[in-house]
Amino acid sequence: MNSELKIGSLELAENLLLAPMAGITNLPVRLLAREQGAALCFTEMVSVNGLIRDGEKSFSLLKSSSSDRPLGLQLFGDDPAILAEGARLSAGYGDLIDINMGCPVRKVVGSGAGSALLQDPEKVRSIVRAVRRATSLPLTIKIRSGWNSDSLNYLQTGRIAEEEGADAVTLHPRTRNQMFEGRSEWAHIAALKKVLSIPVLGSGDLFTPEDVRSMLEQTGCDGVMIARGALGNPWIFREARSLLNEETPEFPTGAERLAVASRHLELFVEYAGERVAVREMRKHLCWYVRGIPGAAQFRAAVNRIDDRARLEETMNDFFLREHHES
Repeated sequence: MNSELKIGSLELAENLLLAPMAGITNLPVRLLAREQGAALCFTEMVSVNGLIRDGEKSFSLLKSSSSDRPLGLQLFGDDPAILAEGARLSAGYGDLIDINMGCPVRKVVGSGAGSALLQDPEKVRSIVRAVRRATSLPLTIKIRSGWNSDSLNYLQTGRIAEEEGADAVTLHPRTRNQMFEGRSEWAHIAALKKVLSIPVLGSGDLFTPEDVRSMLEQTGCDGVMIARGALGNPWIFREARSLLNEETPEFPTGAERLAVASRHLELFVEYAGERVAVREMRKHLCWYVRGIPGAAQFRAAVNRIDDRARLEETMNDFFLREHHES
């Protein structure tokens, strides 16, 4: 199975990508995903209104490093001119611009952005056209299947994006009304792939390496964008690539989980300071221990910890218990 992926001028040796996730995919998370095989990682969703009006706070979401390349910048907004200006302002921070047209969260939708745009195909056209004129970077959009089950317009949206110069389309095949409930309709990805000549990336319900292989085989998509399946599980990229190469995936031991979680904490402290890092790492650690015996007790313990030394002690005690090495 071909693993190379070309998005405009950006050439990737692998087609396994880390999706943009608000409040999640900051620099530490991206670095860990890259170390496990993610070929392209995305920033958190960044408001173009924030880039233009607030400046520093929004630009902080673009914070990166030389090891964090290639980097996709995901922008959101509802005004074509402001999105174009946001693309111009952020272009020097990454290697690809992605416009979010799929976020279902009420705050985003209420501003007219995210999946609200799927209700107005001509606005989608105006946005892609304006941003395309504003930047020479590869340009992609991330969409859902439609606003609701009575308005599935992903084929129309994909065609518009291609006509206006987008270099790829990512489809999460749920409607906005579904949020993250039920199963995503991978058949929509296959249908979109058949009508577009630019790359189609699939997203939705990718929690295991087997899921990744199944999506690629069932839909014919050019690559996959892993979101919730990578939470506390950067190894999914390594495992999926092994499976695609017809090799046996190597799953992390307790010692490896501890090493990566500890590195995550260290990177987070460097990125945001100890107070913020310890508080934010609590949710990540809850993801790192999913499916491990004693996880519930561990989660209850770490969610009461505000001290780095105590957090590290609790992590060591949990991950290195003998039965985790079996």
